[in-house]
Amino acid sequence: MQSIIHFNYFILIYIIFVNLVYTLLFLFSIRGIYIHRKKNRYWSYEDMIASSYTPPLSILVPCFNEAETIVDNIKALLSLEYGEFQLVIINDGSKDETLKVLMEEFDLHRVDMPYKKEISTKKVNRIYLSASSENIIVLDKENGGKADALNAGINVAEYPLITAIDADSIIERNSLVKVVRPFVENRDVVVSGGIVRPVNDAKISKGFIEKISLGKKSVVRFQVVEYLRAFLFGRIGWGMINSLMIVSGAFGVFNKKVVIEAGGYTEETIGEDMELVVKIHRLMKEKKKKYEIVFVPDPVCWTQVPEELKTLKNQRKRWHKGLMDTMLNHRGMLLNPKYGTVGLLGMPYFFFVEMLGPVIEIIGYIAILLSFWYGIISLEFALVFFAFAVVYGVFLSIGAILLDEYNFKKYNNISEYFTLVIYSVLENFGYRQLTTWWRFVAFWQYKRRGNKWGDMKRKAFSEKSQE
Repeated sequence: MQSIIHFNYFILIYIIFVNLVYTLLFLFSIRGIYIHRKKNRYWSYEDMIASSYTPPLSILVPCFNEAETIVDNIKALLSLEYGEFQLVIINDGSKDETLKVLMEEFDLHRVDMPYKKEISTKKVNRIYLSASSENIIVLDKENGGKADALNAGINVAEYPLITAIDADSIIERNSLVKVVRPFVENRDVVVSGGIVRPVNDAKISKGFIEKISLGKKSVVRFQVVEYLRAFLFGRIGWGMINSLMIVSGAFGVFNKKVVIEAGGYTEETIGEDMELVVKIHRLMKEKKKKYEIVFVPDPVCWTQVPEELKTLKNQRKRWHKGLMDTMLNHRGMLLNPKYGTVGLLGMPYFFFVEMLGPVIEIIGYIAILLSFWYGIISLEFALVFFAFAVVYGVFLSIGAILLDEYNFKKYNNISEYFTLVIYSVLENFGYRQLTTWWRFVAFWQYKRRGNKWGDMKRKAFSEKSQE
């Protein structure tokens, strides 16, 4: 019985420690947004678009069975406000009509051009150029997974900066300029990431968003809260101390030379986004090179999120297994002063909080409930546990929502932000426990295996534009 009491106190101390870390990240994020707003006063994005200092960019669009959304996505990308860029579309052995719709819509013609394998990939069967748009190149290759598709795109990318945009995502017209800006301001920047937000049920026309929506389904609204919390104080905070461990695969810009030097995207993992960023951290630290991996709070990429619990479960289990892949692949960095703040702060957080957190939380719920039921702990202790586990989490979520409303105002009116506040409370009574349980299961199901494309039902963007 004494051991159970000690374990309960361990769980409470652990939760207090995690909330303290979240508080520090939140404070860092406030400072990060303040600095970002201050910079914008001195150099407008319009000036950047016209500036000769803005580097050209290769946009990688990997796709697998994306016939429903790929055309709208490419049309939107072609209309982006950016000086010089190319689109590298990689059809990773799609079994639907992805390649066919691309050929018809963009008048593709096969060309004989060399394919230089700076990074090893599956066989590229054909390369196409567009007769209607000079900055489109399409690769048709054998299926190898998302990482392999991205590596193939890197091999043919013409420009020094690369970004990977998911085929089910839409970025705002000026987002690329915003996320590339750190490369212009600071030559030490090697990676820059932006915010990703759910696009479900938004009104979209010709590949661009006309009206933002919170989503009709509760499961989507819960994810809106999660995304705001993760990006607006999680990633901004880590970026402020150069310990950002993940840049979303839906929207990040990389120095191509550094990516190739790091070996490109790792194929034998299901968390290729985080794996690449950690590989770059490791490479730069071991070579003792000065570098920065930054997060920009303003540029936005809108992406479809799961609307069904089954799909969401598969996504979250996949994410957690990807996290475990990276943590175990680079466990030598953990608490290693050789890697600076990444080894001493970033890695321990993702190892002990993100990776082990679901296990500790689920066992903690069970231990607290059983202890209270059998009278081992008092009602006061249970209430303190609840306050730190739930109430403080709600406070941080509301803080992220208020930061968004004050700085970016992406949603239409204050009532939608009030709705998000309500959902930030409701998520703690069922939704949070459900996602934690999925990650708990993923922890015990984990085994190393090759990278596969995630299975998620998509809606055609054009369907929304008719609402």
